[in-house]
Parts: sequence; C-alpha cells; structure tokens
Amino acid sequence: MIVITRTNGTQIYLNPELIQTVEATPDTVITLQGNKKLIVKDSPESIAERFIEYRRKTLSPFGMQGTGH
Repeated sequence: MIVITRTNGTQIYLNPELIQTVEATPDTVITLQGNKKLIVKDSPESIAERFIEYRRKTLSPFGMQGTGH
C-alpha cells in the first residue's frame, strides 16, 4: 500500500497494483482499474516514486528485507 493525499487533506492507503494511469491535468488524477478516478494533491512524480519503492519492497526476497543486503 502507498499513502496518497486527497484534495481535502485526508490521507488514504491505496493498493498501487490497481493504478492504471496517473496524469496532471493540472490536478493529479489517478485512474484505477474499473475507471474509478481519484483527484489527489500528490504530484505524479511522487506517486511514481512511491510505486517504485513499493515494488522494491514487494519484489525483494523475504530473507533479504531489513538485513542490509
């Protein structure tokens, strides 16, 4: 899960596997599977960085997490 901030300032956890697209229109619009759209304060770049970090954590072998390897 990644944290995103809605336009009203509330933070929610989002399963990034559900994201289809992220675009700036100029608001940041996240389109999820099923074409549900979320408008958020976060920039597309910061969402991409969180997704990359999420993938690093989920794809690393379980024995390697937290060991510094």
